[in-house]
Amino acid sequence: MITHLVGAAALVLVAAHAAGWLARRLGQPYIVGQLSAGIALGPSLLGALAPDAYASLFPEEIGPALTGFAQFALVVFLFAVGYELDLKILGDRARTSLTVALASFVVPMAAGCAGALVFREQLHGLGMPRDLSPAMVVFAGVALSITAVPVLTAIVRENGLSGSVPGVVAVSAAGVLDAVCWTVLAAALMDSGGAEAVLDWPWRVALAVGFVTVMVLAARPVLRRLLWRTRMEPALRLALLIGFALGSAWVTHSLGLHVIFGALLAGVVVPREEGGTLDPDLLRPLHDVSSLLLPFFFVVSGQSVALNGMDGTGWTVLLVVTVLAVTTKIGSGTLAARLGGLDRHDARTVGVLLSARGLTELIALDAGLQAGLLSTPLYTVLVFMALATTLLTQPLLLLTRRPAGPDRPAPPARATVPVAPPAQGGTTTEPGSDVG
Repeated sequence: MITHLVGAAALVLVAAHAAGWLARRLGQPYIVGQLSAGIALGPSLLGALAPDAYASLFPEEIGPALTGFAQFALVVFLFAVGYELDLKILGDRARTSLTVALASFVVPMAAGCAGALVFREQLHGLGMPRDLSPAMVVFAGVALSITAVPVLTAIVRENGLSGSVPGVVAVSAAGVLDAVCWTVLAAALMDSGGAEAVLDWPWRVALAVGFVTVMVLAARPVLRRLLWRTRMEPALRLALLIGFALGSAWVTHSLGLHVIFGALLAGVVVPREEGGTLDPDLLRPLHDVSSLLLPFFFVVSGQSVALNGMDGTGWTVLLVVTVLAVTTKIGSGTLAARLGGLDRHDARTVGVLLSARGLTELIALDAGLQAGLLSTPLYTVLVFMALATTLLTQPLLLLTRRPAGPDRPAPPARATVPVAPPAQGGTTTEPGSDVG
């Protein structure tokens, strides 16, 4: 097993990062290449084209180890996302950003829930029950509502929009939007019960509220004293904080939720440096670790993608879902931005940026699959929807953006998107730059 695990790990790391590099060379986010590599190394492609090689590279015995690597990477990545979350970026555009966030959540959410009810027969053909539970319907809405903040931040930066009004509005709105989506997703998972939940949902809700209260009121002051009043070595501090995130993830998973919620909560309660700044000595290794190990998550996600199970119904549902996902996001975001005072070009830019799903969508889909809210064929459809919407973001942005000119007023100096500090070698290692 050790031999197979080491060989599979070498292949996963090299193939995923090489594919990510190639995707970036083609003008696409890193995640597109990594997700494509994960699907290619799965049973649908490698397993179909070379079954003996696939069975030798990925025997069932190493499945738990690969899943463990994937879950560890998710915890570290989302811990960093929670730590970086700062709604102070809203600034003078708070009302516009909140309006955009609300509209880009409500419209896709309604479309997703309505689509699940209207097309229940088609979904039944994809392995879903004929009578969908409320949690399944809500999850369908969440799947269309999510925007990936990391990949959005990367696209904003790489297109020179970091200091622009549409860039700031899109990133800040996406931050608020994802906070709402995670909350609704947590409620759906609570209602579904999860595979390991042993308590009824009222007890789980009460325990979850109590845990959040303890984390905010007790853990945060303790961490502030520990981090600010001691001269702890960076390596020891990193180890303690990752252990804290893993412990928080263990608690939320025990409550019938997913590890992602505990990791996010742990990152949110960790205090920043005095003055509200991020600690670069903490962020850099977090990004390095998550960037290195997230390919295991893409491969584990690719193991559940069943291309051979995609029939005419599957491709039709994929087309409908992708069209809904793109049009509802772009339409609601653009209209809300226009109502917030942006001109039509900037408003379209905001709408297009919000249509990117990326890694955040895959994390939510993985949680839904584990909780039994998705069948494997529908999971496959939604994974390809996430890939398609991410691929379409850059071309659509080039079509809708207005080139900057000397007659355009300079954006306010404070309207900037925070970017993680550069890593050694001069390359950025924020989540969006490497993993999307």
